[in-house]
Amino acid sequence: MEIRIHDLERNYYSEGKLIKALDHVTLTIPANRIFTLLGPRGCGKTTLLRCIVGLEVPDGGEIYIGDELVWSKEKNIFVPPEQRGLGMVFQTYAIWPHMNVFDNVAYPLQTGKVEKDKIREKVAKALNFVQLDGFEKRPATKLSGGQQQRVALARALVAEPKVILFDEPLSNLDAKLREETRKELRSFLTELQITAIYVTHDRIEALALSDLIAVMRAGRIVEIGDPKKIYFNSDHQFVADFIGRANLISGSVTKIEGDHALFTSDIGPLRALNSQQIPAGEKAILCVRPEFIRLAHEHEEETPNTFRSRVESLIFIGEAYEGEIRIGDTLMTTTIEPTQQISEGDTISIAFDPDHCFLLAT
Repeated sequence: MEIRIHDLERNYYSEGKLIKALDHVTLTIPANRIFTLLGPRGCGKTTLLRCIVGLEVPDGGEIYIGDELVWSKEKNIFVPPEQRGLGMVFQTYAIWPHMNVFDNVAYPLQTGKVEKDKIREKVAKALNFVQLDGFEKRPATKLSGGQQQRVALARALVAEPKVILFDEPLSNLDAKLREETRKELRSFLTELQITAIYVTHDRIEALALSDLIAVMRAGRIVEIGDPKKIYFNSDHQFVADFIGRANLISGSVTKIEGDHALFTSDIGPLRALNSQQIPAGEKAILCVRPEFIRLAHEHEEETPNTFRSRVESLIFIGEAYEGEIRIGDTLMTTTIEPTQQISEGDTISIAFDPDHCFLLAT
């Protein structure tokens, strides 16, 4: 089920000041895809989710779910949440502590006066899908965090919604359980072939789960793209910096060579992809991720993007060293293989492939 949002506004007033939680947001969420709203806290992503569900009333714009207009201020249309055919999984799961697993999952059907035999059939199907067969009589409070998350998912699925929405559902889990549940959730949603809208401020979660990511800032959509596009070749400095650790180097384009550009900067001449087609003479920012900065071999010292640098700091994290290196007056972050015999204060040669550098307009 496709969702279309046109010119959506949501305003608040705090201490006499107008706050635009949603500032004329327009986007299309394609059917049967996992679409993530990603951004820092306070950017408007949860407000947008709540407006789609109907838990918040916008101040302007329109919302379509499929071909049905469910909200329009101009046309005076407001379809109540319970009539929008949506399922939702909240950050807190909203599990009823006095109910067992069966009753928690069955609740949306019981309130809808579905026949008892049909309820048992649908609950069994939902619990089987989330791999909680045999847990029907288990008290909800006796479940682990991951199991409670699955109960919340089963309850959202049991009424066979057109769309399912998630408001940071993994934020209360510990790191290991979050990673395991993330994989399960991606598998569940892919198998379901259902439209899913997922809200998070966790970039790893967004990259791992999503078919498409919309990055938000200050109530607006900054950029939409698939995870690889957003991570490897984003169009905006804010997105490049927010989606992962990034070294951002200021300079200007001096020459265009096919898909690449020559770039002058404080650390010296550089070569990078120029997908934004920034013309020669224009200022720009070069972005290179820490994982693409590597130790250079002696024969590479005359090749593009190779520099002598000083190791300023080195932290061992198991699978790699996280390091800071200095090239002239510029400090950059990098990752270094844990088998390398390097210490703080060492002078090393580093290189980064031009195909793993990209230019951003200033």
